[in-house]
Amino acid sequence: MFRPTRIILKQLRHLSFQGRKSWRYSSSASSARERALSYEVGQQIHGFTVKEVTAVPDLCLTAVKLTHDSTGAQYLHVARDDSNNLFSVQFRTTPLDSTGFPHILEHTVLCGSRRFPCRDPFFKMLNRSLSTYMNACTASDYTMYPFSTQNSKDFQNLLSVYLDAVFFPCLRELDFWQEGWRLENENPTDPETPLVFKGVVFNEMKGAFSDSEQVYAQQLQNKLYPDHTYGVVSGGEPLAIPDLTWEELRRFHATHYHPSNARFFTYGDLPLERHLQQIQEEALSKFERIEPQTAVPSQTHWDTPKDDHVTCGPDALAPDPAKQNTLCVSYLLGDITDTFEAFTLNLLSSLMVSGPNSPFYKALIEPKIGSDFSSVVGYDGNTKEASFTIGLQGMAEADIENVKQIISHTIDQIIAHGFEDERIEALLHKLEIQMKHQSTSFGLTLASYIASCWNHDGDPVQLLKISDSVARFRQSLQDDPRYLQEKVRRYFKENTHRLTLSMSPEDSYYETQAQAEQQKLQQKIQALSDSDRKHIYQKGLELLSAQSGPQDVSCLPALKVSDVEPSVLPTPVEMSSAGGVPVQYCEQPTNGMVYFRAMCSLNSLPEDLKEYIPLFCNVITKLGCAGLDYRQQSQQMELKTGACLFPQRSSPILHTWTCMNRGSSSHRPVWRGIWRTCSTCGVTYSTVLTLMIRSACVFW
Repeated sequence: MFRPTRIILKQLRHLSFQGRKSWRYSSSASSARERALSYEVGQQIHGFTVKEVTAVPDLCLTAVKLTHDSTGAQYLHVARDDSNNLFSVQFRTTPLDSTGFPHILEHTVLCGSRRFPCRDPFFKMLNRSLSTYMNACTASDYTMYPFSTQNSKDFQNLLSVYLDAVFFPCLRELDFWQEGWRLENENPTDPETPLVFKGVVFNEMKGAFSDSEQVYAQQLQNKLYPDHTYGVVSGGEPLAIPDLTWEELRRFHATHYHPSNARFFTYGDLPLERHLQQIQEEALSKFERIEPQTAVPSQTHWDTPKDDHVTCGPDALAPDPAKQNTLCVSYLLGDITDTFEAFTLNLLSSLMVSGPNSPFYKALIEPKIGSDFSSVVGYDGNTKEASFTIGLQGMAEADIENVKQIISHTIDQIIAHGFEDERIEALLHKLEIQMKHQSTSFGLTLASYIASCWNHDGDPVQLLKISDSVARFRQSLQDDPRYLQEKVRRYFKENTHRLTLSMSPEDSYYETQAQAEQQKLQQKIQALSDSDRKHIYQKGLELLSAQSGPQDVSCLPALKVSDVEPSVLPTPVEMSSAGGVPVQYCEQPTNGMVYFRAMCSLNSLPEDLKEYIPLFCNVITKLGCAGLDYRQQSQQMELKTGACLFPQRSSPILHTWTCMNRGSSSHRPVWRGIWRTCSTCGVTYSTVLTLMIRSACVFW
């Protein structure tokens, strides 16, 4: 059934594309990157001053840093020959309680603004725009509003809507009631029905806190960083949300959603001057500089490690009810604004936990002590000071002490023996692939990548110079062969700011949560007067009327037919064949990457075997091949390819891989081995297959 793919494997080596013109990003003076290089430090443009202009050849871009003269707003423009232009504005939002300021504010600013007072203008823009992305997100310490589009006029329209939403929102009390929380009759039209808590964010966070993995992740962060904003729930703790008032929310917006606390990011091939002019005229010119006082101080380091325990609700679908415990050890690391140290620790984390060759995979996963790594395992650079966490979920309570000992012993082993050179090279190769990969959402990826570091006044341009970090990393290894081992000693073995957190299910967990909510509700109700109850009923009717009534969207901008290009540029595809099998070849500016897809028909496969196709796709690249066991195969795949995937589907089988153009032939032995000599016997195979089936069953 795999004959077409075998023919391609055999014949592709004879299919030559040499002599064809290579695609490159334009080096002409009209390219976006070249235009950006013409800016000079100190140059003033529409109220902004250029602070830095940097070319980043590896990412095919030019970065321009600016500062707004009047407000101090920071601005980063990434000029790149990509028509999918992106804008984002982010604010440092650092609450000191768990009432959900940032999360509720994110929702309410999207409910109408000064120029666009209709309800939900974001959703109304979906059918008035050609946007490729529109969203908003709340992190632990910042809130971001990004959009992207390929149309120049659409970019201006969306920019107007976004600027007005974040800087001049209506913030009506009804919006707060709808999006945050409110007391309302169970049936809003019947004042005799009991009062209950309602609200979009309130219900959203109730759902989040019913998920044991989210409960654990939140508790881990709160307990590892107890001193400041990371010690509270930025999204809102359900029982604390009803303590937030509308007036407090408005004050939070005034201090946090101010240009002096803002970071603007634009990406793509549209002219920077036009962006700056629109942002200045429609928003920033109406503000003066303030001191927002939103900086996050460093966490005070502990003198001794700490242990703690939390509970969660039992999982009725757990394969083994006795194995629902989670245990992790989390370490506080360095400040993420030290970009090279953060880069090194991120690589170190991958060496320790990623893939079957990693020490912690061998020590914790292969013995089958738990169902999998905990969802929080690995390096986390989303807080001012990073952390590293290692541990298991789906384990028995009796194994907790054993897991602690295994973690400690594995760290000692890493310090003693280090990592194989080939593993380090495989990881650096994987990083280079990720750096060069050109996705349709590359701008959004960059915005998300720099957000946390930039939020704490780190240098976003330095983050983009990944090749510099790789070169410095290689030099550090050359200067000191024990460089990584000493990092493990410093940050893990000798680190006293270490939290060991266990979590176990409690049968009465959900009942206790419901009782606590009911108690909170009764406290609110008992404080009400008769006039308060009448006011609540009237507000409920008013909100119901506003939600169900028609909306005038004529104030919103919309594209005209004349704003849209009448034709779409065709993508040139060249047809050829290899061994009688059709092959399509498409030259594109892929930044030195090769992308391949092969499709295999399964028409001849018996019906009773087709149900196993998704499982086959899940395990085929994890079993070993061509004389390699599954660990060796994994390492060779990381050394030779960027990805070798079989997406899970019913039929046909799709095989995709990526690699660097300079090594486009080195992947073939691995690829050929997967199809021809897959290892399907022996103890190792059985062990790995069991683990894969267990993992796959989670998604079935």
